[in-house]
Order: sequence, then C-alpha cells, then structure tokens
Amino acid sequence: MFIAYTFFTDLLGYFIKFNDSFQFFSEGKYASLNIIIYNIYQLIAYAFFYWVYFKTLKRTQHKKLVKYGAFLVLVSYLTSLIFQNPLYRGLYYAELVGSWVLLGCIIFYFKEKKNENSSYHQGKNLLFWVSSGSFIFYAITPYIFLLGSIDDHVWYDYHFQKILFVLIAIMYGFYMLGLLLGERKAFR
Repeated sequence: MFIAYTFFTDLLGYFIKFNDSFQFFSEGKYASLNIIIYNIYQLIAYAFFYWVYFKTLKRTQHKKLVKYGAFLVLVSYLTSLIFQNPLYRGLYYAELVGSWVLLGCIIFYFKEKKNENSSYHQGKNLLFWVSSGSFIFYAITPYIFLLGSIDDHVWYDYHFQKILFVLIAIMYGFYMLGLLLGERKAFR
C-alpha cells in the first residue's frame, strides 16, 4: 500500500510540475508548485514508519519513546504551519525533527535485532533492508532540503538535486533488495 501511495504521489508531483492541466494554482508563478503534496506525503510517511516500528519493537521503553517522538513530530508540523505556508514552502524544520525520530526508531530496531536470537539471516528480513535504506536516506536528505531552502544558490551550486536522486536510488535499491530477498517468516 505504502509503495503504491509513494508511486502515485511522485506521479502526481511530476504532472503538477510539467503538465498545465494538473495544477493547484491558477497564478502563473505558482503553477508548477507541487510542494503541498510532498508536505502531506512526508507526514504520512513518518506516521507509517513510526507505526511499523511501534508494532515491531519489543522493548517497552523503545515503544514509549516512539510514541513520544511521534507526538513531538506532530507538534513540530503544527508549529511549522504557523510560521510557513505549506502550499508554497517545504516544512523542512518539521521534517528534520521527523527524520531524527525516525533515525531513533531505526537505531532502536537495529539494537533489538543485534541482541535477538534468531535463526533467520538478516538478509532475508525485509524490515532490515527497509531500515538500512531509510537510515541512509533520512540521515542526509533533511539537511539537504533545509540548506537548499535557506539559500537557493546552495541548492544549485552544490548540485543537491543530483545528490537527492542518488540517495533516492540507494534507498529504493535497498527496498527492492528486501522485497527480492525477504521471506515473510524472517520479518521482524
């Protein structure tokens, strides 16, 4: 479900940016803005991942921290809405907080997996691959977006868009490996 949602979000984002019949705004200078769908997508993506880790983690302390982290992310998104218009700007400060919480969830997961006695190799665990790809992506991209939003010249001068595409390819490569190599009985 989540993969399909991601695909259709990216497809809609592409059409909004490059096709005049898929526009949210009639004013010419805002016609190709598709940031609102990515602001919504990112919040849903964080909620999805927090839910997965909440259900997967075993230690009560880790589950409690995931709940507190999810609440903190919700508060940061609401706070960002006060200071930024999500129709025209990315909510990059809230996204940074969201990535920190997600990275914390992934670290908790890896810690638990390291201490767990399992007869299944990690290479057969889909969540291991998803966690690895997500860790790489979310450890870097929020900073790229934040720096690029502060100064447009930095975004273009340092080719952040190309770096972003490479990170997306790496993340989805890990996801695909997990889908190809994963076995349902090894999931956790």
